[in-house]
Order: sequence, then structure tokens, then C-alpha cells
Amino acid sequence: MRMRYKPWAEDYLKAHTDIVDIDGEHAKQLSQWFDQQQPLYIEIGSGRGQFITTIAAQHPEINFIAIEREKNVMVNILRDVIDQELTNLKLICNDAAELTDYFEPHEVDRIFLNFSDPWPKRRHTKRRLTYHTFLAIYKEILKEDGEIHFKTDNRGLFAYSLESMSQFGMYFTKINLNLHDEDDEDNIETEYERKFADKGSRIYRMEARFHQS
Repeated sequence: MRMRYKPWAEDYLKAHTDIVDIDGEHAKQLSQWFDQQQPLYIEIGSGRGQFITTIAAQHPEINFIAIEREKNVMVNILRDVIDQELTNLKLICNDAAELTDYFEPHEVDRIFLNFSDPWPKRRHTKRRLTYHTFLAIYKEILKEDGEIHFKTDNRGLFAYSLESMSQFGMYFTKINLNLHDEDDEDNIETEYERKFADKGSRIYRMEARFHQS
């Protein structure tokens, strides 16, 4: 995601350490960060935060963490969290590869992957968030009955993700090949999703779990 450089972004984030972690201050202590002990859902690559702030507002009975590595983007989510007084939503400014530094094993109930970068070139396969090294990380932090919810407009990434997850030992509880044609009332759109849907793009979605050994 390309965003205009904001020289004030890091200082703004550091001024709100009760909401955002940019240096690992809350690593391995995330449950203490929230006012209440509740199920924990995370979104990896939250962008401007339309999805995560909407779902957090709709479900105060769940704790949410938005993970976004770009500080210039994270400030948009932080503003919305403050404006909407979302006490059940916290922010981590870091890369998905560092998740095990933050979360205890089997601490997370659900992971959202919404419109992740498809990294279409073969030499960039390892960067895809459904590559097997990332799946291993997700398996470590997810509870045994935890789920991954995945959405994309990129058919190639969707097909790759189905194959990658299957080979890793996952199974699918739901697959939507044209989400918006199915009129899912529970679907919460991201800013990218609306943009792509308005252009007529098909939206693919799936829910997956790990087989337990």
C-alpha cells in the first residue's frame, strides 16, 4: 500500500501507547492490554481500518487487534479508534512474520486476511500471507478450533491459497466464489472490497481450519 509520507506519524502513534504498540511493549502480555478478557480476533494487514473498526464496533463482546506495518497507514486506524471510543480494539505496528513475538501459543480465536498483497511474481511467493511459513505461524498462535477468514479479488491468489492451505493440512468450512452475488448480510466490506466490487470484480472468500494431530 502506497501512502503519503507523514513525518508526524510515529510521534502520534507513540503518544497513544494505550492503544497502539510499535516497539513490542505489550508482547506476550496482550490479554492485560484490554479492559476485559474476551475472545481475540486479529486482522493482518488492516490498511485504513474500515473492516476492523466496523467489526469491533459491532461486537463489543470480542477483543480485536489490527496488525499493520506501515505507520503512515496505522494513524488512520488510530484516529477512528479514538473517535469511536473502541476500547476492544488495539493496534500493533509490525510485520506478520513477527506474530509469535507478540502472541502466546493458541491465544487467538480468529485471523482475518483481507485483500492481502497477491505478490503475483513467482520469485515473491514466499511473501504471500498464505505461504507455508506464515501458515505455520498462524497454527502456532491460533486455538485448536481457531479459524482463518480470507477474502480477495485476486483469483490467482485465491487458487494458490486453497492449494497451499490444503497441502499444509487445513480444511475449508466455507468457500464463496462470488461473495457479493450471494448477498451475505454478515459481510463487512473493506475499502478495497468496495472499490473492486464497484468495478465489477468478483470477490472470493473462504473460511479454513487446521487439522489437529
